Amino acid sequence: MPPQRIISLVPSQTELLVDLGLDQALVGITKFCIYPADTHRGKAIVGGTKTLDFDKIHALQPDLIIANKEENTRAEVEALQRHYPVHVTDVVTVADALAMIQDVGTLVGKGAQAAELARHIGSLLVAPSDFAPRSVAYFIWRKPYMVAANDTFIHAMLEIAGFQNVFGDRTRYPEITPDDLNAAQPDLIFLSSEPFPFSEKHIGEFQAICPSVPVMVVDGELFSWYGSRLLRSSAYFQNLRNEISRQLS
Repeated sequence: MPPQRIISLVPSQTELLVDLGLDQALVGITKFCIYPADTHRGKAIVGGTKTLDFDKIHALQPDLIIANKEENTRAEVEALQRHYPVHVTDVVTVADALAMIQDVGTLVGKGAQAAELARHIGSLLVAPSDFAPRSVAYFIWRKPYMVAANDTFIHAMLEIAGFQNVFGDRTRYPEITPDDLNAAQPDLIFLSSEPFPFSEKHIGEFQAICPSVPVMVVDGELFSWYGSRLLRSSAYFQNLRNEISRQLS
């Protein structure tokens, strides 16, 4: 029998579960699980992705917990594994994301729907052949400045979107200095809307460091969420490329 009481500790996978028709089986989510818009209704909030409320989790008596290697802490996941079945996903590439969708779908009894969803997303996420690749510095944090480098899902999505990660020679989420940014000489600077909430007010700060480089705020969810939200990424990337082409023409 498929699980009847699921807790999701990963926002993008919460959205995936709902889109696969598991809303009624989903009993617990994190405070960051904001999609679909009414997801919080009737669901217990079990803390943040890295600050779980174990008392609330125990009270829910889940028969499946969905976690992620990067989103959740190893200590908390291991503590949960002593009591419940915990499925830990690990997503770094687009292929990982498609496999995760199918694996989670099979686990919750929605294998056919998940396979079709993964197939559709895979058909959409294709690197463009008509866009000259431009190098990008993709910022995820401020004070200290941090970027997405190699061995991250964001890096994989930048390549699918048609860009070259100027910090692709580094790994994970390194701290960088203004001098590092100047030395890298990116064609573009992207300020992600998450996890740090970069907005238009931060553009001038980066223009002061690299006056000749265009700076843009981008939708971090469409570069970093690896569930069903990927359905929206391809169209967003196309619009972003069009905007960049207009700016640089």
